[in-house]
Amino acid sequence: MESIQTTTLQLPSFLHGSYSTIKRKAKAEGRRCAKHYQRNGTLPQPLELRTVSSGDVVFTHNVVDLQDEAPAWRLYMVSEVMMSLYDMDEKNHRHLSNVYETSFRETAWGALYFALSGRAPESAERTALRLEAVLRFWDSLHHGRYLHQKLNTFLTLEELMTTACGWAMDAWCPEGGASVRTRFEVAAERMARATREDSVEAILRQLPHILRFADRQRLNHPEVVTNPTAWREHLVSLDAATFERLSGVRPAWVLERLYLWDRQLDVH
Repeated sequence: MESIQTTTLQLPSFLHGSYSTIKRKAKAEGRRCAKHYQRNGTLPQPLELRTVSSGDVVFTHNVVDLQDEAPAWRLYMVSEVMMSLYDMDEKNHRHLSNVYETSFRETAWGALYFALSGRAPESAERTALRLEAVLRFWDSLHHGRYLHQKLNTFLTLEELMTTACGWAMDAWCPEGGASVRTRFEVAAERMARATREDSVEAILRQLPHILRFADRQRLNHPEVVTNPTAWREHLVSLDAATFERLSGVRPAWVLERLYLWDRQLDVH
């Protein structure tokens, strides 16, 4: 599928309306995608795209969507399409998730959804693909006015990406840059070609910042799991699949690993 850049921002019509309306339409879209995939092995494009008006708000996170019945654009409801699609074959939901992302990451709305959603896996390689997709549609997405995680805080694309994905810039382009867009370009390029050693160094660079968010009352072995030298040894010892989950250096996954590692130390 070719990436099509437009001078406006267009979203699928099933993402506009009240919460209940969108949920109904999104589930129907998921079933339509499932039937098409069963027949053809591919996913269909949305039946209708609508241009987002300059005064419209795009909700990118449900935490700020408190007026369920108010008509709005609700990008985060793409998840309802995917859940409905998975109902077709729950055992293969990971495969279907990959197919859906690969297909619709090549649209402006899909690129933004997957960059913001925090869906695993978020390896360096996968995160690079997500950021690269947003960058391809940057001019189109720039027409949006977004609400993410703070009430009544309307964000530009630069502000949205910094709020939701700034961790990627911090980890992979710590030296800064001329613009948010430039920093994401550098970060995506570095992530795309990162070796395991590159990811280890990026994690260790970010560790002091990430550890500030750790709940130390949950830790039984803080002297180990907050020690950079111990972290290096621990990261080197991880199997490839486990390390891949951390390799993008998203703080949430690093913290998840910290708590798991702390529990594992109780066993030994």
